[in-house]
Amino acid sequence: MELMALPGLERLLEVCQRLNLGMETSPPAREPLKAGSSFMGFPFDPVLASVYACLGHAAFATKVMSWGLTRSDDQVNRLEVTNKRWREKWWKELGEPVIVFGGDVYAYATVPGLADVRGRQPVVMVDTYEFEPKVMPIASNVDRFFDTCARYLEAKVLHPHYQGAGDLDLRFPWDATEILARDERLVELMRAGRFDALMKNVDNVSRRWAAKVMGTQE
Repeated sequence: MELMALPGLERLLEVCQRLNLGMETSPPAREPLKAGSSFMGFPFDPVLASVYACLGHAAFATKVMSWGLTRSDDQVNRLEVTNKRWREKWWKELGEPVIVFGGDVYAYATVPGLADVRGRQPVVMVDTYEFEPKVMPIASNVDRFFDTCARYLEAKVLHPHYQGAGDLDLRFPWDATEILARDERLVELMRAGRFDALMKNVDNVSRRWAAKVMGTQE
């Protein structure tokens, strides 16, 4: 299997180590999921396949947010269990299938129906703690999501509040609009309305946030 380069993941790992933010990783399965193989009835994202060829599980920035990659290795296949539950509970309500691959308070998922010509699927954040699930687009592919997380953490650590208090006020993705706007493919998809079906439950605050990312806010 030909693996994709993962500069975003490499950057996130380096940032967590360099800034002493905490990190945990475990080795991959001996036979990880392959790119394009059937998963929940859809081709498995090639970027995720490359990630799981490197890691069975990971927890990033454990000292400040502990965002985790859902475990899938020879001992535990939480990725499959989690997505079977999501397929049964949330797909119909969301209106489009998503493949959850990690999260903390919120879930992060790829959208198979929006894959590009190379099969790479964009990433959305899903908030299921509201009365209705709320979806926000945050990256054009999984590795770009890792890169965005790394740049966001770097910016936060440089903020005067962190320099003075030594803690991070993390409001991702709400205060990461400038970083997200650098993802040209994400902005293109948002402007074309490709996420509109998934964003049907967002409130006015979320719509203003999306307008900032797209550069369309008046």
